Amino acid sequence: MSRRNARTAAGQPARMAVVLMAVAMFVAACGGSAASVSPSASADTSCAPENLALKTAGVLTLSTDNPAYSPWFQGGNEGSEVWIGDYNNDPVKGQGYEGAVAYAIAEKLGFTADKVTWIVTAFDQAFAPGEKAFDLLLNQVSIKPDRAEAVDFSNGYYDVAQGVVTVEGSPIAGATSIAELKGAKLGTQIGTTSYDAIINIIQPDQEPAVFNTMDEAVAALDAGQIDGIVADVPTTFYMRDAQLSGGVIIGQLAGTEAGAEQFGVVLQKGSPLTACVNTAIDALKADGTLDALLLEWIGGSGSAPIIE
Repeated sequence: MSRRNARTAAGQPARMAVVLMAVAMFVAACGGSAASVSPSASADTSCAPENLALKTAGVLTLSTDNPAYSPWFQGGNEGSEVWIGDYNNDPVKGQGYEGAVAYAIAEKLGFTADKVTWIVTAFDQAFAPGEKAFDLLLNQVSIKPDRAEAVDFSNGYYDVAQGVVTVEGSPIAGATSIAELKGAKLGTQIGTTSYDAIINIIQPDQEPAVFNTMDEAVAALDAGQIDGIVADVPTTFYMRDAQLSGGVIIGQLAGTEAGAEQFGVVLQKGSPLTACVNTAIDALKADGTLDALLLEWIGGSGSAPIIE
């Protein structure tokens, strides 16, 4: 019926009928009753496990590097056929800060532990262009605009600061300023913001050494091939306490104070999961879960003096 015919045939009641019909058609198009339609309900439904576009239907595929370092992953590797060797941890144990955060996010998304699987992705491949085999990756990957051109990042789940660790007898063991680090041979893992901190903040006189893993950097420092390692502060404490013989914390680099840099979950570029993961992380912040996990797994790492 046209609006003109309705007005001619029945006047005001007909106009009301048209309005009611339009409302009914809108509700039908939305697939439910008027009472059931709301933005939050729609968001909840789209983030339900059965509605997520996953790499493997019904399973959330998580990823990190190998080795998986403490304090980010803990619990050892007993029974693992993948995460093996000294100072390595099987992420399936759900221990360590990132291990616990990963399972907390999975739970918020509606996945039980038996519906979560882990695969290995090398650090520098995590944010390289191309198809990803994982749904979510947690591996101390800092959120950077250039990386975000190739992948999606979630909201930050950890504020990062960069620190310097060495060993007793090293030329920089007593350093208290950036000026005293400029003549040092420093090292770190390839593709990291720790490397950026060496180049942009310390600006050493010689090229820094880069390694495929932090384990290789530790071995080089123990062997006297480099003078110190730059890494995120909790990792430097772990190196000092668990890996190095006579390890010494130099301090935290000025300009990398907590909040200046954040770790984020890495996802496929344009992933439909990104908004759902952000909602989960925001909920974990709001209910105090992230703070509790931070205190449990990293709070005891100690503090480092600021190096200026």
